[in-house]
This record gives sequence, C-alpha cells and structure tokens, in this order.
Amino acid sequence: MAEYLSKDKKAEIFTEFGGSDKNTGSTEAQIALFTYRIKELSKHLNDNKKDHASRKALLTLVGKRKRLLNYLAKKNLEGYRALIEKLEIRNIRR
Repeated sequence: MAEYLSKDKKAEIFTEFGGSDKNTGSTEAQIALFTYRIKELSKHLNDNKKDHASRKALLTLVGKRKRLLNYLAKKNLEGYRALIEKLEIRNIRR
C-alpha cells in the first residue's frame, strides 16, 4: 500500500464507516477507503502532472468506487444517500 495510507488511518476509516476496524469488507467502508485514496492521488497528480501510472491508478479507483456506489444504491438507497452526503462525493440521485 502507498506510504500515505498507514495502518492506523485504514483502521480509522474502517471503524468509522464499517463499524469496526476488522470489518474491511463492508461496502461503505470500501467506498470510504477508495474515496480517501482518490483524494490523496488527486493531490499527488496536481504536483506531478506527468505521472501517468498514478493517473491510471486513479481512474481505476474511480471506476471501482463507482461500481460499489451503484451496488449500494440498488441494495440500500438510504445508506447510499447517507454515505455520499457524509463523504461529499456527488449530488443525491432523484
């Protein structure tokens, strides 16, 4: 994993969104982790515009997060709305 993502930070994200630091498989926790990684990669790419490998990794993460968000919206619409509001990802679907 990248150096910006320590074990403590991962545990904090999983505790906040997954219920416990051991619940790494919950959809909400994975979306929160991807969101954190996307924000950090975006900061990196603002400074290093020619880092195409990181740009590809960023696009991969965005795609994975989008698929998980679509899954969550189908399974639990209220949880989806609460999560995107908490993470400030996008506007609420109507």
